[in-house]
Amino acid sequence: MTITPTGLPAVVGAVRWVHVPAGTCLYGDARKPRPVPALLVAETPLTVTQCGLGDTELPVTGISYDDAVRLAAEAGGRLPTSLEWEWIAAGSSRRLYPWGDEPWTPDYALLTGAGQSPCAPQPVRRHPAGATPQGVLGLAGNVWEWTSSTAMGQGKIIRGGSYASPPLYAHTTFLNAAPVERRSPGISVRPVRIP
Repeated sequence: MTITPTGLPAVVGAVRWVHVPAGTCLYGDARKPRPVPALLVAETPLTVTQCGLGDTELPVTGISYDDAVRLAAEAGGRLPTSLEWEWIAAGSSRRLYPWGDEPWTPDYALLTGAGQSPCAPQPVRRHPAGATPQGVLGLAGNVWEWTSSTAMGQGKIIRGGSYASPPLYAHTTFLNAAPVERRSPGISVRPVRIP
């Protein structure tokens, strides 16, 4: 569900946090070793229900970067860095996708391809087969996720792909960027925090 700039709510629903252990992420295609602390990550992107906008489990979309920062803080966390997001999605084994190295099928994530051309996000728990080993849901497809990392041109890095993305964009090392003022129906927010 897209929200308007003047209608940005407070986070009112509980967030379920998933523990992701500390480790060394072989970051990006260059596989640069980077330490990552233990994290608590929201099981799903923030939802319409959690933000008091209705009773659906659709991800909150149509939010700018600044909106995402505020919503993450109201949920008790912050935006992940691109490094942290990749660690959550890829883990120490450098999974190709959050669920593992198996090729994408529509059971794993909402992406385009295989005769599937979705036109909007779906509820955040719709693809349990695509969870990480720790149980983090929806890191691939459905909606991109804002990170706090700056991209060239002063935009911010977004990760994970969306309902309108091909499977390549859901690879755990794939980076994209968006202008901070962008309010897309395909970008949401997932907070993290230090335990």
